[in-house]
Amino acid sequence: MRVSVDRDLCIGAGNCALTAPAVFDQDAEEAVVVLLTDSPPESEGPAVRQAVERCPAAVIRVLP
Repeated sequence: MRVSVDRDLCIGAGNCALTAPAVFDQDAEEAVVVLLTDSPPESEGPAVRQAVERCPAAVIRVLP
């Protein structure tokens, strides 16, 4: 699994960091998503997919 984010379009809702904290964080200064790993283990797959669904700005992508 590969994950990408578009920090430029992030609105800082923080849903990703709450849903998948092993993969996402939120920059305290800019209040936008921080991708902790672009290759999380498959065990994080369900949380990452849920973060994709919960992102109001649709800035998270799961790549094959």
